[in-house]
Amino acid sequence: MINLGLSTIMMALGAFRFGVNRANYQTFTRSASWRWEKQDRLGRAPALQYLGPDAGEITLEGVIYPHFKGGLRQIELMRLVASAGQPLILVDGLGWVWERWVITGVEETKTLFMADGAPRKIEFSLSLMAYGSDRA
Repeated sequence: MINLGLSTIMMALGAFRFGVNRANYQTFTRSASWRWEKQDRLGRAPALQYLGPDAGEITLEGVIYPHFKGGLRQIELMRLVASAGQPLILVDGLGWVWERWVITGVEETKTLFMADGAPRKIEFSLSLMAYGSDRA
């Protein structure tokens, strides 16, 4: 884990940090796929042509307890970062650099409301897609 002062970081996406003292993900799902294009042929079954890997996808699912740590605006910050439309460097807590990723979706579910309507629990899902290298 990345240790920045008193806070332990599980993963960093650009300037956004996931960790025990803020948005904390409990599920990390990564998927990979490969592209195959069907090529029709006269008088016989189509052939498949390999085009290479497709963009990888990651989904982070977690829980925020906003009155414990991190505050109510963490999901709003995820949406602002996504709205900037910029690929972001993804680094995990072990120091692995995962290259650049973009945020393709943010979902939230608020529960356990206080008298003023503020949630005590926010569950989130953040969808990422690999940006891809600009090198040929």
